[in-house]
Amino acid sequence: MSQTKQGIIDCDVHPYPKDKDEIKAFLSQPWKDRYSSGGRGFFGNPVHGERLDSRPPGGGPGGSDPDFLREQHINKFGIDHCILLPRAFCNLHPDPDFGTAIAAAYNEWLAATWLSKYNSDGVFKGSITIAHQDPAAAAAEIERWADHPHFVQVMTDSGARAPFGQRQYYPIYEACERYGLPLAIHPGTDGMGINIQPTPGYPTHYIEWHTCLSLGFQAHLVSLLTEGVFERFPGLKIVLVEGGVAWLPALMWRLDAEYKALRFEVPWLKKRPSEYLREHVRLTSQPLERPEPDKFLLQTLEMMDAEHILMFSSDYPHWDFDSPRFAFPKLPEALHKSIFSDNARALYRL
Repeated sequence: MSQTKQGIIDCDVHPYPKDKDEIKAFLSQPWKDRYSSGGRGFFGNPVHGERLDSRPPGGGPGGSDPDFLREQHINKFGIDHCILLPRAFCNLHPDPDFGTAIAAAYNEWLAATWLSKYNSDGVFKGSITIAHQDPAAAAAEIERWADHPHFVQVMTDSGARAPFGQRQYYPIYEACERYGLPLAIHPGTDGMGINIQPTPGYPTHYIEWHTCLSLGFQAHLVSLLTEGVFERFPGLKIVLVEGGVAWLPALMWRLDAEYKALRFEVPWLKKRPSEYLREHVRLTSQPLERPEPDKFLLQTLEMMDAEHILMFSSDYPHWDFDSPRFAFPKLPEALHKSIFSDNARALYRL
């Protein structure tokens, strides 16, 4: 039976097309014939990439049936809104026009399905997929969808050829700021296609690649902070999705210490790097590092100012799904409300 709504906002739910033809329907030539669906290639989960019980009774991959998703996830846990992040994998393509075409097709597909005919109650909120290989085209794609009532953020992969603080990405940030849309960074194509691996070399196994995904997020965050992106774009919000959580306090301690000695190098920063976090950066909780005993996690949440910057996410329907019931230990009421509802409501203006 479904429970009474608890006001949960799930900030990372992945909708999938039933098959690649759903996406190809929104591609023109020559991209239609070239498209062979998404995927990372050799760094794929060697067992199962999705929860086996998430596969709909009528067939198709997990996350492809909105009615089954409602039954298994939304109704079961009392979720008010799912923030949808499609997996287009468009950021790995060397041809920026191809990547841009795939991003546009995914946006058309999401708008025509999950954000319209599947969305009579408005529970689904979407992310505008962009291909950051061509920042000007990405900005145009943001502008194309910015007024849609159910697109609430922009999204791109953490896989990239350069850290995200560098100036070639400014057209993306200018568009996000102009339209009041946060930019979500999600893993997926690190070390794939044109993108640089965030470790010194290519991992041997998926477990190594997956564990080290957080390294790319750390590098992007330090770049955004030290390059002065938030001074140049004071209205910009960044969401780090599925990049881990517990690394944040130690990274900020190190960066603040470096800034104390080296601030002459970055005179555009008006305050310590860590002070930009509360205003400009949000993290989602999955995958949440869960040490034993629970008090260590509670201490980490306090050190990272989780009450103001952390938002719940489940990563449904993936294999490492975090249940709203079991992901966290018992939290103080105010902290629980902030993480599971208030921070996301404020960010996405829900």
